[in-house]
Amino acid sequence: MSSLSQRKSDHLDIVLNSAPGAKKCTNGFEKWRFGHCALPELHLDDIDLSTSLFGRTLNAPLLISSMTGGTRRASQINQHLALAAQALGLAMGVGSQRVALESEANYGLTRELRAFAPDVVLMANLGAAQIAGRQGIDYARRAVETLAADALIIHLNPLQEALQHGGDRNWCGVIDAIQRTVEALPVPVVVKEVGSGLSVTVARQLAAAGVAMLDVAGAGGTSWARVEGERAVTAHDRAVAMAFADWGIPTATALQDLHQALPDMPLVASGGIANGIEVAKAIRLGASVVGQAAGVLQSALTSSEAVIDHFQVIIAQLRVACFCTGSANLAQLRQAPLVAQS
Repeated sequence: MSSLSQRKSDHLDIVLNSAPGAKKCTNGFEKWRFGHCALPELHLDDIDLSTSLFGRTLNAPLLISSMTGGTRRASQINQHLALAAQALGLAMGVGSQRVALESEANYGLTRELRAFAPDVVLMANLGAAQIAGRQGIDYARRAVETLAADALIIHLNPLQEALQHGGDRNWCGVIDAIQRTVEALPVPVVVKEVGSGLSVTVARQLAAAGVAMLDVAGAGGTSWARVEGERAVTAHDRAVAMAFADWGIPTATALQDLHQALPDMPLVASGGIANGIEVAKAIRLGASVVGQAAGVLQSALTSSEAVIDHFQVIIAQLRVACFCTGSANLAQLRQAPLVAQS
C-alpha cells in the first residue's frame, strides 16, 4: 500500500473509532430553536422536500458528502453510497481522487460508480494543492471525465496539510488556480472546507473567481486536526496538532454569515450534521442542500440498505420538522420562525 493510501486508511480508522465525547466544539445548531406550530393545517405525507441541484431533481435536500478515496475500502463504501443515493434521489460527492489519478489503483472511482447512480448529482473531488499544481487543469478534467460527474468539488484543507507529515505547505496561487479551473471546466465548480469553515472574506474571493457553490463545512464535525494528532509519530507533532482540535468556524455560524453576505450564492451546510432537525435548521439559515459524511460512514461500511435506512430516518425527521413548523415545502421552511437561544 502506498503512503497516500495508508494515510487514507488511517483516516477512516480514526474517524470510525473516535469516541462520541471526544469533540468539544459543537456545530452551533443547538443555539437555534424552531417555533412550534400546533395547527399545521397540513397532511404530513404531502409535504414536498424536493429541490434541484445542477439541473437534476433531488427528492430531499441532502448530499452524501465527500468521504473517502485512495484506499481499498473506498470502493465498497462508494458503491454502497451510490446505490443509496440512486434509491433515495440524493446527491453524492466522492472523496479525493488524487490517489486514483496518480496511481493504477482507481479504488472504484470510475464510470462504474456512475452506473450505480445514473440519475443522481455526482460530484468529483480534488484538493486545492492538486488544482494549484502544474497538472491542475488536466487533473480536474480527468477527475470529472472519469466519473461522468455533474460538478467538481475542490476541497480546502490548509490546517490539515499544515499538521500532516509530508503535507502540502505551499498554498500560494490557489485562488488563481481555482479561477482557471472554473474557466476550463464544462461543469460547475464547488469549493468546500473540510471541517474548519469558510469565512465571508474567503467566500467573497471564491464568488469573484466564478465558483458555482460553496460548502461551508464548518467546525463541529470531524476535526482533521485531531485526526492528524492521532496519526502523529512524535510527541511534538501530536502536541502541535491537538492544540487545533477545536479550531474553526462552527457550521451554523459560517452558514448564517455567508448567507447574509452572499444571499445569491448556493450553499451546502456540512460539518457535524446529526439529524433531520439540524437539516431543517440549516435550510432555514440559508443552505440549499445539507451534507453528511462521518455520520453515515459506519452504515456505508455495512451495506447500501444500511445507508438507505440511515438517510430515511433523517428524511423522516426533516419531514416532521416541516410539519411542526407549518411548512408545506422547503420554500416555506425557509420562512419558519427560528429563534436564537441566549
